[in-house]
Amino acid sequence: MLLSKLFIPILKNNPSEAKIKSHQLMLRVGMIKQASAGIYSWLPLGFKVMKKIEEIVRQEQNKIGAQEILMPTIQSSEIWKESGRYEDYGEEMLRIKDRQNREMLYGPTNEEQVTEIFRSSLKSYKSLPQLLYHIQWKFRDEIRPRFGIMRGREFYMKDAYSFDVSDEEAFYSYNKFFLSYLRTFKRLSLTAIPMAADTGPIGGNLSHEFIILADTGESKIFTDKRIFDLNSNDTKLEKNSLQQMRKKYEQYYSVTDEKFSKEEFEKVVSEENRLITKGIEVGHIFYFGDKYSKAMGASVDLPGGKKDFVKMGSYGIGVSRLVGAIIEAKYDNKNEIMKWPLSVAPYDLALVPMINKNDSSALEKAINMYKELVKNNIDSLIDDTEENFSSKIKKMNLIGAPYQIIIGKKSDNDLLEFKEIGKETENLPLTKIIEIIKKQKNLN
Repeated sequence: MLLSKLFIPILKNNPSEAKIKSHQLMLRVGMIKQASAGIYSWLPLGFKVMKKIEEIVRQEQNKIGAQEILMPTIQSSEIWKESGRYEDYGEEMLRIKDRQNREMLYGPTNEEQVTEIFRSSLKSYKSLPQLLYHIQWKFRDEIRPRFGIMRGREFYMKDAYSFDVSDEEAFYSYNKFFLSYLRTFKRLSLTAIPMAADTGPIGGNLSHEFIILADTGESKIFTDKRIFDLNSNDTKLEKNSLQQMRKKYEQYYSVTDEKFSKEEFEKVVSEENRLITKGIEVGHIFYFGDKYSKAMGASVDLPGGKKDFVKMGSYGIGVSRLVGAIIEAKYDNKNEIMKWPLSVAPYDLALVPMINKNDSSALEKAINMYKELVKNNIDSLIDDTEENFSSKIKKMNLIGAPYQIIIGKKSDNDLLEFKEIGKETENLPLTKIIEIIKKQKNLN
């Protein structure tokens, strides 16, 4: 892709209205454009990153046996009245009426909709468990939208729902999603810590938020530092393995401010292991039993002719929010360098030829390299503008392709100036560069 042909309205300076790193960078590099308060258009660069995140989320949901569906953005008020949440949800819910004067709403979440789908479709315990998910736009009418996509009114979200015959089986489903989230965030190069949290308006009595550390986060967190040494690499999708994995995390104190107890924190965590900081919520899982199934009559036939209400959980990941969260975690504000994880980078590699009006050989060389890179499934961006070298590098550092090739006077004898963004330059042949990038892509 030639930079001159890319729709990327780059700004020279950070917009004054943007207060945090992600909002600043996304506006400056032309990833998004504000349509109205808390609502944004996603432009090619930002949309490309978001779709890559979406695909990783989808892959990890599929691995635990969840099935993808797609529910509408507009829902009937009737199912929300059945659950008792229509009036309780508050002013964040956008309520509308159609031409027949029927009360409708723009979905802020989908517990009611998916319960209605389940109750009208499945009747026997033999059909359980069921894990369903979709990736769809949501709308919550925030009283004070801010921080760009991090606290917007319209957002793109993966939400999943589990249906089980008993609490024991439901906890098994819960633990599957617990593991799936740890693996998802790892593939995004994020360290997300599961923390006991309030269930909020969704309800229930078991809930974990997945938080990444960030000074700009809105969640205050209290945790034991030793939790960062844990990993779930050897966890299998078996009941005992999943239960042991969750217990391993839950043995360490780790909560958001809603659950915080100073007395307990100081009692169970030694002073040298205490960490009090801020973080960004990137995922939230809930178990709420029969809260919705009982209210809405979602039951199944059991052996012996009895019926019982299914046990349910819900599991959300903010796909669009993750774009901002990765920026908050990875952007070097001081040096104005964004290094996207290779798994979600808009481009794997930036080609920066030194171009002048009298000599187009560097650009021709870049175009020939690009063709070879395409053959090897390496997505590259060529800066074919005639700007000076420092401007080109500054621009590419903001765009954030993890790797760069500089094509200039030192690019002789088939050796190229190659570097991982933010690190020192090496002189390597194109074949070796391709080998390095392909190896890293395979690891992701």
